[in-house]
Amino acid sequence: MSLQPPHQFPPLYLITDRKISSPDLLSALESALQGGVRMVQLREKDLSSPELKKIAVKVLKLTRSYGARLLLNGSPELAADIGADGVHLGIHSCQIYSARIILGERSLIGYSAHSLQEAESAAEQGADFITFSPIYHTASKAEYGHPQGLQSLGSICNKVPIPVYALGGITINRVSEVLSAGAYGVALISAILAATDIENASQLLLHEISNFKAS
Repeated sequence: MSLQPPHQFPPLYLITDRKISSPDLLSALESALQGGVRMVQLREKDLSSPELKKIAVKVLKLTRSYGARLLLNGSPELAADIGADGVHLGIHSCQIYSARIILGERSLIGYSAHSLQEAESAAEQGADFITFSPIYHTASKAEYGHPQGLQSLGSICNKVPIPVYALGGITINRVSEVLSAGAYGVALISAILAATDIENASQLLLHEISNFKAS
């Protein structure tokens, strides 16, 4: 159960991929934070537990310095251990209720949904928000099948009582489309981390979101 109203969630959710982050992940994240990003998911699945903890501690220190939230992908135990703001789970992670027991009521739990059934189940189990993907084609989400499209996104947003972040192939030119479909915000990787100017890319995305919500 979320203790925070939806409007307190940042509308831009950055997911990490150190393999496309230049010159390195920490530098790229700092540029994104300087550009206004205020919620980050550390998603580095190929790291060993000791390696992940080492980098998570550094990323947490960085996000804290900007007043941003840090969620760890799939590891509620590590999130609790280092004092991260929460965890992001998926169908192959531990159950939401198990993570809630580990983390407590004040921590955030996000969930990666790829169908209406998964989205509704996540909401019923107490997730604070979901990402729904892939909206558009993207290599990082190819394993989850064909793009869901705007119609499916709109249906999810109408039926699920928690914030929905559109994920998968999101670019600045698609922000208004997914927000018009009902998404609370956007989640993305390469639109920021693969940008030549990460700080500027973050600022432009936030400006686009702000303009839409103000209209």
